[in-house]
Amino acid sequence: MTTPQTFDAIIVGGGHNGLVAAAYLGKAGKKVLLLERLDAVGGAAVSAQAFEGVEAWLSRYSYLVSLLPARIIEDLGLDITLVRRRYSSYTPDPADPTRGLLVDNDDARATEASFVRLGAPADEFELFELFYEHCRRLTKVLWPTMTEPLPTRSEAKRMVTDAGGASEWTAMIETPIGDVIRHLHTDLVRGVLLTDALIGTFARADDTDLQQNICFLYHLIGGGTGDWDVPVGGMGAVSAELARAARDAGAELTTNAEVTAIDPAGTVRYSVDGAEVEASATWILANVAPATLDKLVNAGSTVSYGREQLAAGEPSAGVFEAQPFGTVAETNRNHTREGAQVKVNLLLTRLPRLLDESVSPEAAFVGTFHINETFTQLDDAYLAAAEGDIPNPLPCEIYCHSLADPTILAPELREAGAQTLTVFGLHVPSRLVTAENNDEMRSKLQAAVLASLNSVLAEPIEDVLMTDAAGRPCVETKTTFDIERDVGMPKGNIFHGGLDWPFLEDDAPARIPAERWGVATAHPRIVLCGSGARRGGAVSGLGGHNAAMAVLESE
Repeated sequence: MTTPQTFDAIIVGGGHNGLVAAAYLGKAGKKVLLLERLDAVGGAAVSAQAFEGVEAWLSRYSYLVSLLPARIIEDLGLDITLVRRRYSSYTPDPADPTRGLLVDNDDARATEASFVRLGAPADEFELFELFYEHCRRLTKVLWPTMTEPLPTRSEAKRMVTDAGGASEWTAMIETPIGDVIRHLHTDLVRGVLLTDALIGTFARADDTDLQQNICFLYHLIGGGTGDWDVPVGGMGAVSAELARAARDAGAELTTNAEVTAIDPAGTVRYSVDGAEVEASATWILANVAPATLDKLVNAGSTVSYGREQLAAGEPSAGVFEAQPFGTVAETNRNHTREGAQVKVNLLLTRLPRLLDESVSPEAAFVGTFHINETFTQLDDAYLAAAEGDIPNPLPCEIYCHSLADPTILAPELREAGAQTLTVFGLHVPSRLVTAENNDEMRSKLQAAVLASLNSVLAEPIEDVLMTDAAGRPCVETKTTFDIERDVGMPKGNIFHGGLDWPFLEDDAPARIPAERWGVATAHPRIVLCGSGARRGGAVSGLGGHNAAMAVLESE
């Protein structure tokens, strides 16, 4: 083993949050080492040439941007272009897929006419618009707090109430969303609202733990408006800019470096090219899921800290020989929640024709295309999955990156009219997929996704699939098991675990910077800087920003 190098901070995991933290700490003059086990940084925020011999760079896992604050882009000098989508969503009517609901961000009258074609009651469009207007009363107040120390629940409620949002607080924060959206008349419209509460989250509309409400809030809070934008160049362009900013700030980024153990005293062991290496730092920033951090700490812990020292925020005080007194995951039950989706990437020779001839495929696919996602279908799908079955039909959400950003396709593909599709199948909890049945389940889930899509098309999607250099259809399916194996997300959870409210409970400790910024762990010298941090999840950089702020505030 080589002589340990010493750093101010070691970042374990090179996903986008780790890169954000590295850039901030480097700009502050800190000596930073970032370790990534894969051969490139970016984690789940990467673009990949998924099909042999086909020059199409797909955002393989994550795909849209809403929660990345302008402050982070400006602070780090990032050259990132985000494209706003004209159409928010299109939802065919499962009972009659020759009609559907098209929500046009630029034309309220066209959206209202779509409600009429759907056969919705006269006031449904007004109720739909009013619902989101009320949501914005809350999200516009809470959004600026995302890059500040956490408010308490009471403080957050007071801010929202002072802005005239008392009823909105009750509806979004204290009442199951299923109860809130039942005032809408149409099963399909209620489903459109509910889907944002369920992406990556295995929950029902009426669950009393309100995990679905937290997920819904994060889908609507971005920028205060909830707009989801397309990153030009794909998600890999975002991570590439973050890596550039980190390197320019002086951070050392090491790939193919698999961390094998973390000692809470400040030492990290990792392997590079078969050699065991050890490094130490004042701070360790964990850009891995809390459950993964626990395994690494258990593998490397020789000392632990007393709870009194943790409360006092003294990383060097009161060490004693003992087993770790508790795991990071134990401090928050959300950290152990399972993922609940299947991700499918497709490359098409052209967009397929729709059964609904009143809507162009370009309009339907550029936004979020909801398939078999009425309120009732979503609940039925949950119940089927809870019983161990693949939902039939499988609720799916689709969008076409290449319509908004054709740069991810080679010129010849663009000229030929090729398009990408990204699909998220909902209510596929990780309990359904194991190492033993993964290949079989991947095949079944892919078939379920294609069948769901075909139910609203005028031609089978298989007829417009491109083939790769070996003549294979250009379809790539990622199960929860695949996601855990490939990018290290336990149980395939795209949020590293369940999401948390973006505020502290009134009785939660807030004595040290790590607690105030929502990045504390059971170990004083280790902070979370990934999606497992409070206010983590999605491609936001918030976990990295807030961890860096906690470290800098501690000195």
